[in-house]
Formats: sequence, C-alpha cells, structure tokens
Amino acid sequence: MRQILFTLLAAMLVITSAVAQKPNQDARKLSMALYAISNLYVDPVDDSKLVEDAIIGMLEKLDPHSNYMDPEETKEMTEPLQGNFDGIGIQFNMLTDTLYVIQVIPGGPSEKVGLVAGDRIIMVDDTLIAGVKMKTTDIMKRLRGPKGTEVSVKVLRNKNPELIEFKIIRGKIPVTSMDAAYMADKQTGYIKLNRFAASSADEFREALAKLQKQGMKNLILDLQGNGGGYLNIAIELADEFLNKDKLIVYTEGNKQPRDEAKSTARGGFEEGRLVVLVDESSASASEILAGAVQDWDRGVVVGRRTFGKGLVQKPIPMPDGSMIRLTVARYYTPTGRSIQKHYENGKLEDYQHDLIDRYNRGELMSADSIHFPDSMKYNTLETKRIVYGGGGIMPDVFIPVDTTRYTDYHRSLVATGLVNRVAMNYLDRNRSEMNKKYPKFSQYKKGFVVPEETLQELIDLGKEEKIEFNEEQYNRSKPLITLQVKALIARDLYDMAEYFQVINDDNQSYQEALRIINDETVYNKELGR
Repeated sequence: MRQILFTLLAAMLVITSAVAQKPNQDARKLSMALYAISNLYVDPVDDSKLVEDAIIGMLEKLDPHSNYMDPEETKEMTEPLQGNFDGIGIQFNMLTDTLYVIQVIPGGPSEKVGLVAGDRIIMVDDTLIAGVKMKTTDIMKRLRGPKGTEVSVKVLRNKNPELIEFKIIRGKIPVTSMDAAYMADKQTGYIKLNRFAASSADEFREALAKLQKQGMKNLILDLQGNGGGYLNIAIELADEFLNKDKLIVYTEGNKQPRDEAKSTARGGFEEGRLVVLVDESSASASEILAGAVQDWDRGVVVGRRTFGKGLVQKPIPMPDGSMIRLTVARYYTPTGRSIQKHYENGKLEDYQHDLIDRYNRGELMSADSIHFPDSMKYNTLETKRIVYGGGGIMPDVFIPVDTTRYTDYHRSLVATGLVNRVAMNYLDRNRSEMNKKYPKFSQYKKGFVVPEETLQELIDLGKEEKIEFNEEQYNRSKPLITLQVKALIARDLYDMAEYFQVINDDNQSYQEALRIINDETVYNKELGR
C-alpha cells in the first residue's frame, strides 16, 4: 500500500512540476482527485457519477441558470423548442389515472385511424397504463417513437364496455407554440404565444396575415406565462414591430464582447396600436421582446413585473450526449437595462423564492409596493418616459392579481384535476348533442350555460377526494369555476383558441388592454405622446 501511495505521489509531483500556469494546475488538481478516488478509495465507485456530481457542484456555485443535463434530459429539453417530434398526434390530459384524448391533431396518425376527442387510452402495446399510477413521462415514451414504427392502443369510447384497438403508424408531429389567434373585436387582433420555439416566427406571421385579412388594425400580444425559448426567435418577432436599424437587444459578458441585434427590413406590424401582456411568469425571450417594445415606445406593456431571467446560456455538448448550459453573458434592453434580477453566488433556493417574496411584499397586489432606486431609472428612446431596470420588465400599466375569487377551496379542486374532470365528464355524456346544438363557437359562447348539476357533481367529487366543502369560499369562487368549466368544454369541443376566448372574459390584463387599445387618447398618454 505504501508503494502505491509513493508511486501516486511521485506521479503527482511530476505532473505538478510540469505545469506552469494556474488554470492548468487547477485542471490537473481535478484530474488527480478523480484518479486518487478511483484507484485508492475503500469502496467501489462509479467514475461517471463522480464526474457528473463534480460538474453539478461547480455549476451550482455560479448562478441559478448554469446547469448540467444528462443525455435524456438534454433530449427532452430540446424537443419542445425544435418544433416537432415523432408520435401519434394527440393532445391529452391525465385524469384519475386515465389518459383522456383532448384533441386529435388534424392530419396526424391518430386522426387517420379514427381516434377522437373523448377517447380514453387504457393500453399501449399490451401494457396497461390506466389505473396503475404510471408517470406521464413514461406514458409519453410509450406513445412516442421513430417515424414509421407501429404502436397499438386500446381505448374506451363513450359508454361502450368493450375496448377498441387501433394500430397507429407514428409520424412527424408539429409542436405549435401559439395557443390562440382570433379577433377580439372588429379591429383588434389577439395572439397568444406559450414559448419562443423554432416555428414561432412563422406561426406568428401566418396568424398576423390571417387577422389582417379579417380587418385587424390593432394587436394584443399575450406573453403571460411565456417562459421564453430561442433568442433569435425573440429578435425575429421584435423585428416585426420595429422600423429598420433599431437596437432590439444586446448581450455582454466578462469573456463575451458586446453583441448587438438590430431590426432589419420592414416588419409585418410596424403601424397600428400594440399592447403586450406580461406577468411574473413571463421570462427570458418574452422579456427581450417586451423590453424592446417598451424602450422604443412602440407599444404599451400591461400586467405585472416579469420574472427577471436575463442571463445567456451557451450549450456545451458532452461526448455522451449530455450537456452543460453555461451562462456566458447578460441580456440588455435597448436603453441598457439589465433584465436579470439579483442573485447571490448561485443560491437557487433564494432565487426560486423570489416570486413568493414578491407576493409577501404585496407586489403582486399593488404597484405602490414596488420600489426602484434612482440608479435603476432609464428613459425610453422616443418619448423619454421613465422605465426601470434591475430585474424584469416593469409594465407601463400595472394589473394586480385578483385575490377576490381565488380561494383555498377552488385551488384544491383545480390541483386535484376535478374542474377538468367534470368538464370531460359533461362532454362524455353530451358530445353528440353539443355538436348538433352548437356547430359554431359563437353560438356556444353566447348560449351555453354550465348546468347546476355539473357544479354539484364537482362538489361531490371534491368530497370523495376529501376536499371539505366550504360554502362561503365556493360562492366566492363560483363565477370563476363556472367560467373555467365552460372554457375547458370549449377547448375540448373546438380548440385551444376557443378556450382563451372564454377564459379571457375574466382576464383583467386582457380587458384593460382592450380598453387602452380602443381609446387613442389613453393609448398615446401611456406612451408619453
């Protein structure tokens, strides 16, 4: 043993003496530590796991967004942004351990063999997936697979006790990033993006052209809950609103020189009133777009202060398919505002509690609770309005969180999936009748009223799930619950856009956006004109 130690120490001395520069010494130090543990530690060790843990430990000391992903996590992260994957072409919800088909993607593999909304998938390739508490990710892995391969599914349909089997040939499935695009009124269009994916710019331009053909003069762009995505897509979309040669965003870091992105040729919506909706979950690419619109006084930003994610990650692929996402620079808006909120030595726990801290300070309920130091004041580039930096984009018009109708009872019903379930149950029993009675969504929105029996079913299901009925809280939340059930039925009966046309009736930011955008005097006043 002493001979082994002597040999190891001698090797270390040779290596150390040969290394003159400090960075190389540090790298050798890590290598020697791994070598020593691998060859001398008392118990067997997994070298690959040691390396992964060391990388994770280093990244945790840097900032909240530098991270390591194993090969599987890397694949799962890139799929939603790349715009497509191979699968069977359905949207689904997991309710009470059962997969409910919400929508069959038109032209996709499932539609071709006859799957319909409302079907419940019970088995995949002779494996039972219903009632066995299988993870949603595991179910998705069974349904997804290479294009051209076959998967067998068995479904329950309506009240038929017999399982129906379908053999589906998987195909390329487009993943859209646009939840809705519709005319909010005769001259105002509404577009909601849920992320900035590879296909988002094309989706946006296509929706914009359709709405303009329907008479759109003004636009509400909804980025509420949009956590970001590709930087180049945010730049492309901002380009649609800005004249040529306007700075959109720049990045800069200790080892990264300033890199600017500017608007190019004429965009699709450089004229007309524009309102951008944001909230505390709008992050990264959403903040870049909103910041550019605000700094150039191109539109009014409505909602609540955005998340504050302004760090640029460079993906560094590893030989085994894993990846390091390393922060290399910061995002800055055209006025020079840093989007990134404060963090200390990569302390992820404090960082994640930021939204809770905002709530506790009263920031989500009152703009008066938000205080910026004078050093964080900036002036917009056209009308010289005051805007603030130091973390996220502060909207021009603040909309507080509505706490009047959100109760603990309502949250419990939603968290256990019961609001969704009663909507699905209603359609299970009445789909044919609903299709005949409301062939057009406009008829449904105007004429359909959620029956009291459905709301009572919700209360009863809640009791079965040990959610104690609270009459006072139920009455406070009843208008919201009713609207949510109606919106969910609309989604399953028509599409996601119809869901938002119903639910936006209760969206205060959306309603305020309509008020501002339809009043030229108010709109111009908000922009300092």
